[in-house]
Order: sequence, then structure tokens, then C-alpha cells
Amino acid sequence: MSAVEPSEAQKSYWIALSLTPGLGPKRARRLVSALGGVANVFHASLTELEAAGLPVASAQAIAGGKSLAAAEEELLRAASVGAQIVTFDENAYPERLREIYDPPMTLYVRGDLGAISAPGIAVVGTRQPTPYGLGMAERLACDLASRGLIIFSGMARGIDSAAHRACVSARGRTVAVFGTGIDVVYPRENKKLADQLLGLGGALVSEFPVGTFAAPQNFPIRNRIISGMSLGVLVIEAGEYSGTRITSRCALEQNREVFAVPGNVTNKNSWTPNTLIKQGAKLTATWEDVWEELPASVRQLLAPTADSAAAPVASASLFDDTGLPVHEKKIFALLKADEATHIDELVEKLEGELSSSEIFAALFELELNGKVRQLPGKNYVKAF
Repeated sequence: MSAVEPSEAQKSYWIALSLTPGLGPKRARRLVSALGGVANVFHASLTELEAAGLPVASAQAIAGGKSLAAAEEELLRAASVGAQIVTFDENAYPERLREIYDPPMTLYVRGDLGAISAPGIAVVGTRQPTPYGLGMAERLACDLASRGLIIFSGMARGIDSAAHRACVSARGRTVAVFGTGIDVVYPRENKKLADQLLGLGGALVSEFPVGTFAAPQNFPIRNRIISGMSLGVLVIEAGEYSGTRITSRCALEQNREVFAVPGNVTNKNSWTPNTLIKQGAKLTATWEDVWEELPASVRQLLAPTADSAAAPVASASLFDDTGLPVHEKKIFALLKADEATHIDELVEKLEGELSSSEIFAALFELELNGKVRQLPGKNYVKAF
């Protein structure tokens, strides 16, 4: 189906279909095709709708006007939370997403509509990453975002949030796909992060109606959108049975590139990325591993951004110690982003240079400034 600029009535028809009980994306599009257009669906009789294979409840909701009434109310609710609703046949609907097997009929969007169609990579992974996983997510997302790619992810705790934060730190653009209503930021502690990414030209996206709460079954459903909008999916730490595995399977079904960061074979969160690599996913250690697999047209489009962003050491800006006091700089230099360092190790290495109280004070200041993150057991890693 080709994209057009639909009338307000046609927009309402698509929204009404998305809100009709018992009518999913695939069945809705078959219905539209069978009746010769979305408008014809709402001009059809109850008998015609049932003859087209609709469940009784769905046919009654459409023929009786309940679906259209719900659509008008939904448009008002979306406007009240600052969201736009983009329907399947609009130009603003992402072309890559339109090509997948079961694209949503509508997308609720807050932020820049252009971001959801721009070239980008999905970064996904476990909600309980290791310091190594967090460090790789931050570094790769930062490097890719600084070269003009959109980073798509799901705003979940762990790898998703790390990827979004890295984009914000790099002043790049990122798109978060919700498994809730567009007005329900989940988890709630990411409200500030959501505001930050909107302020940098990113977007929040959902296929669920306004006010939809965080139901567990909705998160696997939204994963096809994350992969569907992207050129490829980058997997960083995920167990054998995880939502990330669903996203990577969606990517393969959608003919997307799959990238994976190899992990420690003794760590359960390495199962999915290591298995994907064995099955043919691109082993990924740096942003160049992703960049060289992008279509030539995309690389050419982003080349000016990439050239201007390139530095002698691509990720050097991640952990800048400029302006830090001497004590803090010494400690910061000993810490790693992908491996925790215990406080006793720092005290031992700095013996004769700094007292333990000076080390504790410096670490406290580094934490306050967001340069260092403390892990359980007095372990420390570099952070944004």
C-alpha cells in the first residue's frame, strides 16, 4: 500500500480499526484489502463485515459506530498528552516498518516525526547487565549516535537505558519504543531520560492507546517495532530466554542485519549474543563493525557527520577527565568502564600517593558528578 496524506476521516478510520476489539494488524489489513479501502470498511453493513470473516464483536463495533466514537476520543486523549497519531497510510509512517509482516496500524509519537524514519540501529539487551555489558552499550551507542545514526531501543532498565543515555551524552538522537501508552514512561525513573531525548530531537513511540499500563505481554509485542524501524539490531548481553532473543528473531524474519557483542562464555547473559554469532550474526567490537555493514546509500548520507565526528580515538570523549582535580584524575585513570574495581585495589595502587580518606572523598565527588558509578560491595566503574 502506497503512502498518502489521508483525510481526517481516513485517519480516524485507521485509528478506529486499531481500537476495534478482536482485530489485529494482519486481519485489519486483509479486511481493508478485501473491501477495497479503509473507508469502505466503515460503510459496509454488519452482514458484509461478517461475510469478510470478522468476529461478531469486531463487526458489531464497526457497524454500530463504537469504533469510530472510540477513535475520536483517542485523538483528543493523544493531543492532551502532546502526542501525534501516525496511521499506516501516511507519509510520516516509517517505510521500513511498513515493510514488515505485521506493522501496527497506528503509531503514537511524541517528539520529532523525522527521527522515526531516519537511518538507525537498534541496541538491545538484558535488564541486568554486567559492567562489561553496560560499558559496551554506552560506548557503541555513543560512537554510532555521534556519527548520525538514530539509536532505537525500548527504554527498559539495563542495556536499553544505557544506550539511550549514551546518545544523550553524545548529543545524538535516539528513539524509545514503549510497551505502554505514550504517556506512561516505564520504568518511572526514566522520566528525566525521556525528557532529555525529546529535547535533543529524538522521539517516543508506542502502538498502544493512551494510558495503557505496563502489562508484561505488551513488551514482546513492541519488539517487532524496534527491529522493524531499524537497519539492524545490535545485541549486547541477553540470556537464553529473554525479550532480546525475540527482538533478534524479529530482525532475522524482517531481513535486518544482526550484530552481537561477544561475551564471557561462563556468563549466562552471553548465551544469546554468542549463539547469534555462531549462527552468522556480525561479531561487533567497535562502531566500525556496524558501519561497514550499512547500505552504501546510508553511509554516503551520513558521511559528513561521520567525518566531522571522527577523532584520533573514537571513544575518547566518553570518559573525559578534563577539569578534574588531581586526586580525582588519578583515581579516574585507574577505573574501567567494563570491569569493576574494588576500593581495596584503589587504596593499594595509590598507597603513598593518596590516603584512604582522600580516595573516599574523591570517589564521592566523582559519583556526584556522574563520572563514576558505585556497584554493590564497594566496587566502582566509570560512567557518564
